[in-house]
Amino acid sequence: MMPLFAVICRDKPGALQTRLDTREAHLGFIRDTGIVRMAGPLLENGQMCGSLLILEADDLAAARDWAANDPYKSAGLFDSVDVVEWKKVIG
Repeated sequence: MMPLFAVICRDKPGALQTRLDTREAHLGFIRDTGIVRMAGPLLENGQMCGSLLILEADDLAAARDWAANDPYKSAGLFDSVDVVEWKKVIG
């Protein structure tokens, strides 16, 4: 099994419309690349404010490359993006 990586993204304040406008391209990228094992939005007070994705990739460089090419990133949605190796223990 290849290593897993957590991609933790925080949206820029007031960028919800950017997220909504880019959502279909983001979901298509997830489908087309085939390395996302889990994904979903982060929520604050019921509003989407970021993303958490678990990738299965060859190495940290490949995971960072994936994150850099996400349409959400290209649209300028994110205030920050962290990519770290993650070990599944439960679930």
